[in-house]
Amino acid sequence: MSIVKIKVSGNSIPDEQFVVKAQNFKIRIGDNQNNPELEAPCPVEYILAGYAGCLNIVGGIVAKELNIEIKSLRIEISGALDVDKYLGVPTEERAGFQAIEVTVKPISDASEEELKKWIKIVESRCPVQDNLFNSTPISLNLVQELRVVAIE
Repeated sequence: MSIVKIKVSGNSIPDEQFVVKAQNFKIRIGDNQNNPELEAPCPVEYILAGYAGCLNIVGGIVAKELNIEIKSLRIEISGALDVDKYLGVPTEERAGFQAIEVTVKPISDASEEELKKWIKIVESRCPVQDNLFNSTPISLNLVQELRVVAIE
């Protein structure tokens, strides 16, 4: 087993954008209705974007292993989200996506049979899909800080 620990951290100050630091990158997370200049993709859009990016990366790895040339890869993902729980409206529905639909459009000279094998392997090896499909234990800890922490 080869476990790699992935770590990100984020910070916000009232009326400012939430910024997450991942490696040496700063990721801005938005959906701030009061300050349109601070807009950025919202968290659930990042989930879908991460899923698309992961399918792309794993798709490239698997294509090389199968000796398939993928000239171009278009991935379209949409998710149906009931926002009632998020907005505080009483509901029995989940807060998360109700369904996610993925369309993968490779441009390749590979046969349909080869591409079906390729996408099946990609699907089985995509860590983001695995996390969306399966339950992952989460430990949410609350630690009150006494000072503002800036993201560097």
